[in-house]
Amino acid sequence: MKIRDILAKNEPTLSFEVFPPKTEDKYESVEQAASEIAKLNPAFMSVTYGAGGGTSQYTVDIAASLKAKGVTPLAHLTCVSSTREKVHSVLDQLKAQGIENVLALRGDIPKDGKVEHDYRYASELIAEIKASGDFCIGAACYPEGHVESVNKTEDIQHLKEKVEAGCDFVTTQMFFDNNILYNYLYRVREKGITVPVIAGIMPVTNVAQIKRICSMSGTYLPARFKAIVDRFGDNPAAMKQAGIAYATEQIIDLIANHVNGIHVYSMNKPDVAAQIKNSLSEIIR
Repeated sequence: MKIRDILAKNEPTLSFEVFPPKTEDKYESVEQAASEIAKLNPAFMSVTYGAGGGTSQYTVDIAASLKAKGVTPLAHLTCVSSTREKVHSVLDQLKAQGIENVLALRGDIPKDGKVEHDYRYASELIAEIKASGDFCIGAACYPEGHVESVNKTEDIQHLKEKVEAGCDFVTTQMFFDNNILYNYLYRVREKGITVPVIAGIMPVTNVAQIKRICSMSGTYLPARFKAIVDRFGDNPAAMKQAGIAYATEQIIDLIANHVNGIHVYSMNKPDVAAQIKNSLSEIIR
């Protein structure tokens, strides 16, 4: 099923994300985690992309496994480390598996700085996917602005370029203050961007995640969230419980304010996904 059709129902939806293993010996454990999350009957599940190496095959494999279990898969595809030939090879594999949904991303610049030059921006990848078959195409958006954008106005212009290239929906980078998203939604709608915006929520279950998040994206952490980290950061069990509760409260507030699409960055943790799903049993059916 195409995700744009799921979102068109305008009902609250809950989806989860998994990421493939970096090495073959970890594949079985990741596939098992994905299977456990699939049992929660999410609206869809996204599978991230191992750019620039053999692990990209795992994206297709896990997405195909989810589809076989009756879950709608969303396969990520990045282009910064891929040639046009590689992109079309992956698209052909997705077609062969009957996978209809692709999240088109530029991807992070590799640490060694080595990039391919067939694509510069996600909008170019989106246009190519659009011309390559009947895919439903998603893209990323950044309520706090992409770290490489000069300002938020420029960043929204890039989002508009993605939509004009053929993007059907967008998913936000994680955020911890819902007011940031509400302000962003106002601004993008004002610019004529009308595709569905799915809110990306990260349940923070340990202090290491916070450090990684802040170093990579500079995400704003509200005082209420910082207080949770300060109080429970040294107690792993308490931090996990508090992080899940905080994410759940975010989701409830979003749905109450008619943000229906919720995507949880579940980090291959079925127990975290299950606790969130169970806490929303009467809110998202």
